[in-house]
Amino acid sequence: MYHLIFVVKIKNNMRVCILGSGLSSLALAKSLVNQKIHVDVLYSKRGYEANKTRTIGISKSNVEFFNEKIINIEKIIYKLNKIEIYSDNLEKQKLINFGNNSDHLFSIVKNYKLQKILEKDLFNNKYFKITNYKKKINYSKDYDLVFNADYNHQITKKYFYKKIEKKYNSVAYTTIIKHNKISNKVAIQIFTKSGPLAFLPISEYETSVVYSINNNLKSNTEINNLIHNYNLKYKLKKIDKIYSFELSGLSLRSYFHKNILAFGDLLHRIHPLAGQGFNMTIRDIKILNDIIQNKIDLGLPLDSTLNSEFENNQKHKNFIFSSGIDLIHEFFNLERKNKNKFLSKTIQYFNKKPTISKIFTKIADEGLLF
Repeated sequence: MYHLIFVVKIKNNMRVCILGSGLSSLALAKSLVNQKIHVDVLYSKRGYEANKTRTIGISKSNVEFFNEKIINIEKIIYKLNKIEIYSDNLEKQKLINFGNNSDHLFSIVKNYKLQKILEKDLFNNKYFKITNYKKKINYSKDYDLVFNADYNHQITKKYFYKKIEKKYNSVAYTTIIKHNKISNKVAIQIFTKSGPLAFLPISEYETSVVYSINNNLKSNTEINNLIHNYNLKYKLKKIDKIYSFELSGLSLRSYFHKNILAFGDLLHRIHPLAGQGFNMTIRDIKILNDIIQNKIDLGLPLDSTLNSEFENNQKHKNFIFSSGIDLIHEFFNLERKNKNKFLSKTIQYFNKKPTISKIFTKIADEGLLF
């Protein structure tokens, strides 16, 4: 496993760092070097097994931002034009149908491919430098600004332990299914008796599967059987290795401490049922990008005022959006337990209204309506 620290040098010898090695850190680092900010990577190396079944969904507006302000990802994404949602409570009837057959609505990308393209660009960028770091750092004195995206870092344990946490009592299982060639442009989510199951196309021959199982662990054989049972359209050839991880949610109570700003999954973590986790981070990068560029244009330093500006802009939006995702999860969970069809029928009814359908689509693309 890699633990990276990105150190940013701005004119007047200002120094900023990013703690963390994931996609959130890499995407933020790339947006910084694009603003001609010098980034040094300080890292310690540990071995890890890459999970090549993990995928992320990126909304249309976020793909456009990523292409323009971070890096062009057109060659590695697979564009979808529809999202269909079904429920066991209505005998697998369709609840919601987003999009149409022509417009780009959402894209799916493999995590490791996105990480690879970001690393390749950063490691060859003149504003980016890699250094193996071992000595002790005084973050309050050595740097003007710190972005902390490392959940296990000592800074997190010291300053960012106050949070609203949620245990979903669920385990997410991820894999890739190989199938016969089809026109594979529609993502499908089914609220099953065991939990939400998503089929996310990544090519005409492959589809990513994310199954969030409630309460009890399942064997690989049981997961394979469930995938076969709920498969609505694919002629399966192979189911790849299955990975699993426990699901939990959180919202940080305070976004910053002095010159240290929390970032990425440390700020917010939500249930994967809506595929919005990384989209929230991209929206955060959008705001940071605007705040930083505005300070650069005005000749102002990147100091702790950036942290307060970011928190004032994003904290309430992130909390409302996260709470909305949790509410959807709880409603379907309650309906499943009580074997009640009221919520499903209500959603099915309102989705037939063009105005409501457009609102659902806009929220899925942009997060909130304000």
